[in-house]
Amino acid sequence: MIAISNLVKKFGEKVAVNIDSYVLNSGDMIGLVGNNGAGKTTLFRLILDLLKADEGNVCINGTDVSKSEDWKHEVGAFIDESFLIDYLTPEEYFSFIGKIYGLTKEEVTERLKPFEQLMNGEILGQKKYIRSFSMGNKQKIGIISAMIHHPQILILDEPFNFLDPTSQTVIKHVLKKYHDTHHATIIISSHNLNHTVDICPRIALMEHGSIIRDLSNVNNSAEKELEDYFDARIEETPETEESAEVVGEG
Repeated sequence: MIAISNLVKKFGEKVAVNIDSYVLNSGDMIGLVGNNGAGKTTLFRLILDLLKADEGNVCINGTDVSKSEDWKHEVGAFIDESFLIDYLTPEEYFSFIGKIYGLTKEEVTERLKPFEQLMNGEILGQKKYIRSFSMGNKQKIGIISAMIHHPQILILDEPFNFLDPTSQTVIKHVLKKYHDTHHATIIISSHNLNHTVDICPRIALMEHGSIIRDLSNVNNSAEKELEDYFDARIEETPETEESAEVVGEG
């Protein structure tokens, strides 16, 4: 379980995250959606103790992430390519991640098998460093590395980015199967509402650093509400811009 309490993060005068209370239960599969600047990535970095909160805390299974590292073996995450060691080959990198979690070379090889369709013959055996791969294949390497130790909590920021349509479909199946098999808590952020609604039974909508709606999504029931919300935001834009121009002229 992840419990967020009175969490605040500011960058100068800008409030990036401001969440009074939010709980992600064990086994939840949650999609975090919102426009650019809503605070999704900042929230992930706070959960992973990559940023220091100005106020409040995040607890994973009762442990404050800022005060102990005991939670780390339970968590897998991929935020962006900075998580990768790009001067290694994928094989070397997967082996390195495996060693961190006490996996043998044979165990790593076995755990890569469910990802063969996602890798599509383009990751292993290429005899080149990660930095030489396309953004899409770097994305795949990062996602696989986050899952290889079978974490009970998986956090992925924009996992559909840079992937072609076939790979996007494959990653949806991979995440669904992983959730069903391991009963893991999975949190993904995405700008792609269709993919998020397809796989997440729970949707959290962020705006200006706060979670403003927590939606149950049974049989894609949240899709209409999300579409209406973002359509309304688009309709508000011309007025907002016009108001800004008037203020600017004043």
